[in-house]
Amino acid sequence: MMQYFEWYLDDDGQLWNRLKEDAKHLKELGITAVWTPPAYKGTGTNDVGYGVYDLYDLGEFDQKGAVRTKYGTKAEYLAAIEALHAEGISVYADVVLNHKAGADETERFLAYEVDPDNRQEKQTKSYEIEGWTKFTFPGRGDKYSDFKWSWEHFTGTDFNNESGKEAIYMIKGLDKGWAENESVDSEYGNYDYLMYADIDYSHPAVIEEVKKWADWYIKETGVDGFRLDAVKHINDQFVRDFVETIRAQHGDDFYVVGEYWKYKYGAIKEYLEATDFTFDLFDVALHQNFHLASQQGKDYDLRNLFNQTLVAKNPTHAVTFVDNHDSQPAQALQSYVEPWFTPLAYGVILLREQGFPCLFYGDYYGIKGPHPVEGQQTFLDKLLYLRANHAYGEQRDYFDHGNCVGWTRLGNEEHPYGLATVISNSEEGFKDMYVGEQYAGQIFADYTGNREDKVEIGEDGNGRFPVNAGSISVWVRDAISPEEAFAADAVEE
Repeated sequence: MMQYFEWYLDDDGQLWNRLKEDAKHLKELGITAVWTPPAYKGTGTNDVGYGVYDLYDLGEFDQKGAVRTKYGTKAEYLAAIEALHAEGISVYADVVLNHKAGADETERFLAYEVDPDNRQEKQTKSYEIEGWTKFTFPGRGDKYSDFKWSWEHFTGTDFNNESGKEAIYMIKGLDKGWAENESVDSEYGNYDYLMYADIDYSHPAVIEEVKKWADWYIKETGVDGFRLDAVKHINDQFVRDFVETIRAQHGDDFYVVGEYWKYKYGAIKEYLEATDFTFDLFDVALHQNFHLASQQGKDYDLRNLFNQTLVAKNPTHAVTFVDNHDSQPAQALQSYVEPWFTPLAYGVILLREQGFPCLFYGDYYGIKGPHPVEGQQTFLDKLLYLRANHAYGEQRDYFDHGNCVGWTRLGNEEHPYGLATVISNSEEGFKDMYVGEQYAGQIFADYTGNREDKVEIGEDGNGRFPVNAGSISVWVRDAISPEEAFAADAVEE
């Protein structure tokens, strides 16, 4: 999968056009699915898409200052999807259902101020506030849906327009309040409230409308899956029911992956169980381990890379990633993997058997914004080639040293040529690893180009595979014969 955006893309309305033109290239890289940014209207054209205003406006109506979104118009979005489908690439839409922003009008209603560190603890008696909770969508009217959002459809908000006070306000009303403690993340006592106007998924009309929207969206766009944003803040029973409803309408192959940002497998396991293992989750713990490894350098024990990770405990539900729009520099969940370690981390997610790897646009094409980072397209192209052509068959692990680890893939009938991967976070090293007796006497070379020497495979199918300091090498059978390799070495000497 490729996440085809980063936080600081230009507000030029051209992403959908660029994606359309890039479809053939992505196919050549071996990309089988693209995760697109939120395609519906946000608070303005500079909104990355998580300040959701109108789920039905995909760049079609003159609302929030423009017809287009940050990424383009609806017609351009649909054209990009069509181009990806023509290349056999699935499209996963980013779906933000936790909150709404940019309301059209204020309303008056009763609310409590709650303790930000313990959301179930009320700090005031209820009193009337003026909140931005009325969504009438004057630019769209009743096209596609005549549902208008008002205060009773939300559990809380964060601003009293009358006084100008910012706080976390729990809206008072019949059967209102945060979701049950057991159904959302337990941080801050109850992490139902995240931002803006928080949607109330105990309200029957809300549930009906959101399900209706999902059915409309899939039919309107032809997307093949959803990436669900911020699921730890949404009632888990609603999320499970939502996904099951979609699959009942659109087939069991409709793909869903959720963002549940926790570093410990215990919390992830509980969430998977609560949602009946209905969908996949991003492996945030693995990302965090990459981040720590990149910061600590030789002090990080590489044998711990898979501690607490979803890919180690439940690989069939793990979407592995190095970084994304939330972890990149200057973002709320900043935990960026330092560029020196990025190639090593991608070697881990792309060349191992377990997990569904996600390539980040920012790592490939570069990051803009206050802390720009160059993309590593040239090197990642090599790893993507290796994944597509060599990363098959049985995997043998050699995680027996804190600073130098490796693994081999032995290939299969369709892809008989495997590989041997070695990474080091300290000085130059090597791993003695098995690639198969069929390679006895043959020569392996480092496809990444980091090492220029060659490795001869012994009669027992083992080879000694070196790696540079703080680097990665991926060894595959050399295209030239052993005799030519040794002759070349003799000339060099």
